[in-house]
Amino acid sequence: MMKQGFRFLYRFAATFALVVLISGCTFTALTLFVQPPTAHASSNGLANKPLLGWSSWSSIRSSPTEAKIEAQAQAMSSTLKSHGYNYIDMDDFWYLNPSTTVDQYGRWVPDSNKFPDGIAGLASYIHGLGLKFGIYLTPGIPVAAVKQNTPIQNTSYHAQDIADTSKYETNYNYGSGIMYYIDYSKPGAQEFVNSWANQLAGWGVDFLKIDGVGNNDISDIQAWNKALQQSGRQIYFHLSNSLDINNVSTWRANANGWRISGDVECYCSTLVTWGSVSSRFNQAPQWVAWGGPGGWNDLDSLDVGNGSKDGLTNDERQSVMTLWSISAAPLYVGDDLTTLDSYGQSLLTNDEVLAIDQSGVVGAPLVPNATTQVWRAYQPDGSYAVALFNLGSTSAPVTVNWGDLGFAGAASVRDLWSRSNLGTFSNSFSATLNSHASRLLKIVPASANTALSYEAEATANTLSGGARVLSCSGCSGGSTVGYVGNGGVLTFNNISANATGAYALTIAYASGEDRYSNISVNGGANSLLRFASTGSFTTVGKLVVTVNLNAGNNTIAFSNASGWGPDFDRITLPPRLNLTFYEAEASSNTIAGGASISNCTGCSGGKKVGYVGSGGTLTFNGVNASSAGTHTLVIYYLDGDSGRTANLSINGGSATTLNFPGTNGGDWNTVYTYSVMVNLNAGNNTIAFANSAAYAPDFDRIGIA
Repeated sequence: MMKQGFRFLYRFAATFALVVLISGCTFTALTLFVQPPTAHASSNGLANKPLLGWSSWSSIRSSPTEAKIEAQAQAMSSTLKSHGYNYIDMDDFWYLNPSTTVDQYGRWVPDSNKFPDGIAGLASYIHGLGLKFGIYLTPGIPVAAVKQNTPIQNTSYHAQDIADTSKYETNYNYGSGIMYYIDYSKPGAQEFVNSWANQLAGWGVDFLKIDGVGNNDISDIQAWNKALQQSGRQIYFHLSNSLDINNVSTWRANANGWRISGDVECYCSTLVTWGSVSSRFNQAPQWVAWGGPGGWNDLDSLDVGNGSKDGLTNDERQSVMTLWSISAAPLYVGDDLTTLDSYGQSLLTNDEVLAIDQSGVVGAPLVPNATTQVWRAYQPDGSYAVALFNLGSTSAPVTVNWGDLGFAGAASVRDLWSRSNLGTFSNSFSATLNSHASRLLKIVPASANTALSYEAEATANTLSGGARVLSCSGCSGGSTVGYVGNGGVLTFNNISANATGAYALTIAYASGEDRYSNISVNGGANSLLRFASTGSFTTVGKLVVTVNLNAGNNTIAFSNASGWGPDFDRITLPPRLNLTFYEAEASSNTIAGGASISNCTGCSGGKKVGYVGSGGTLTFNGVNASSAGTHTLVIYYLDGDSGRTANLSINGGSATTLNFPGTNGGDWNTVYTYSVMVNLNAGNNTIAFANSAAYAPDFDRIGIA
C-alpha cells in the first residue's frame, strides 16, 4: 500500500524555487506576505549561485592552525578547484579569549602561536592558489573591550558607550561571559562593527560566518550587513545556526546564506551519522520558498568524502550529496581534503550533479515526511531534475509519475550518478532502492506542454499608469513589461478558460531582487505574491499560483501601490483542475467533539463547519479518487483571526500540520483557498481535520482533482 502523505504545491523557476500555499481567486483574495523594503543586501552579486568550498569545523574543529588550513587549500587547488570549489572557510578557535584579550580597538586577536604569519598572511597564501578565504565571528562586543574601555576606531566613542552589560551573547569557543550585547541605539555602535568589517577587509577576507545568531541578534546582522557593504571589499555574509524561519525575510535581506538547522556533526567517533544528517529531509522543505540567487538555504557541512570516517554507507553518502544538490544548498565540504577516498572524490566531482546544485533551482519533495520521497526541480533548459530517496530500513520501490512533474507522454531519463542514459519511458519511472539509497535523474519530456501562453507585451493587454514594454534578451519574444507597481498596472485580457474552475497559472518574470506584486482576477480583491530574485532583469524565473477562472474570457491584473513588482514575461495556463467538491456540512461526514455546523453567507450551500480543534474534529468520508497516487486537495476555509493551524490526516494516517493564513479582521464569512497535494487510495478515502491544542479555521468544503 502506498504510504499516506502530503505534497505541497511547488513550482520551480529557471533560477530558483518558490512555494505558493494558497490560490488567487475570483472572490476575496488573501494577502500572502507582508512587503519588506525593496533594497536587499543579498543582491551584492556574490551569491548568484550556491557556494562551493570547504569548512574547517567538521574535520579540524577546535584546533585550526595556519599549516592545517594551508594544507586543505593545497588539496582543494589540486582536486576540487577545477570543478568550481573555491572557498576555504576557517571556523572557530582561531582567536584568543575575548574576555581577557582584544586589540587596541576592542576586536578579537588571532592566536599567533597557531597563525605565525597572521590572518592576512594566511589569506594571501590562499589567494595565491586562486581561492577565496573565509573567517568566523560571533555577535557582540568582547568583555575585555568593555573592561578596558577601548576606543572605537576613528571616533570619540569607547566600548562602554555601546555595550549592554546586562546580558551576554553566545560564544561557542570560550563559553558564557565572553561577549556582551551591543546597544545599537547608542552612537558608536555601528562604527564599532564598521571598524571590525574594515579590519577583515584589510586582511583579505572573502567570506564571513557569524555563528550563534538568534532572533535577538537581528540588529547585529543588520549592522554587519551595512558594515560589510561600506568596507570596500566584497565579502560573502553567512549566518548560523538554526535560524528562525519566522524571520527569514530579514535573514535574506541582510545575508547570502543561513543555516536552517543545528550542526550536522554527531560529535561521536565519526564525523556524522545517518541520524544526524537525515533530519534535513524534513527540515529543508519548509525553507524552499526562500532560497534563490542572492541567498541560500544552508544544510551545513557536506561530509561524504572520507570513507568510513564519515560514518555513512556509500549509499548514504550518495543520498546526502543528492539531497544537498537538489536543494541548491551551499556545498562546503567538511572532510579532510588531504585524505579523500576515491568514492568520496567521485561524489564531490561529478559535474552533472554539481550542475543541478549550481542551477540555483531549489528542489522540493512531492510528498514531504514520507519514507520514500521524490524531489523535483525544474531546470533552466526545460528538463526536470528528479531525486528518488528511500529513507526506510528495507529496500523499496520509488516511482516518479510524469503527471506530478506537470506533463504527460514519453520522456527520456538519464542517471546523473552513473552518467548513463536509461532510455525513454512513458508516464513514469520506477527504481527499487536499498535502504537509505537514492537516484538522481534528468528527465526530458519528448514534447512540449500544451499550455496556453499569453505574452505580457501583447497588444491585447492593458498597460497603464507607467507600465511599459522593455527589451529582454532572455525572455520569450525578446520583451517584458516593466515598471509595474507604484501606479503601473499590467492587465492580461481575454484569458480563455473552457470551464469555470481552478487553474494552475504559471507566471514567467525577471527580477534582479526580491519583489512583490498583487494579483487580481476579474477585478476581484488583490493577493500579494512574493517574486524571489532571478539574479538579473534578463533572467527568467517562474512562479505558479492557483487561480479560479470563469468559463470564457477573464482578466488577470498585476499591480503594487507602494513598490515595484518584477518585470513580466508571460503567463501560461494549462487545462483546468477538474475538482470534485465535498461540502463540510454533508450528512455523510463525521462532525465530532464539539465541531458544529453554522450559517455562512459566503459559503457554498450557505453552511460551514466551525469549532474544529480543541477536541472538535471534521472528517470527510467517502472522498473518491479514480486512481491511487497524488491528488490536488483544495481546502475552502474561513479565518477571521490572525492565522490558524489544522492537522490533516488521510485515511487515519499520521497527521501533517497546515498553517492557514488569516485576515486578522474578524471576518468569518469570506472564503479563502489553501492547496495541498495528498496521497489517496483508489476508491473511497477519509480526510480529517483536527487540532488538539487550539481552534482550526472554519471549513466550507474541499475539492479533489
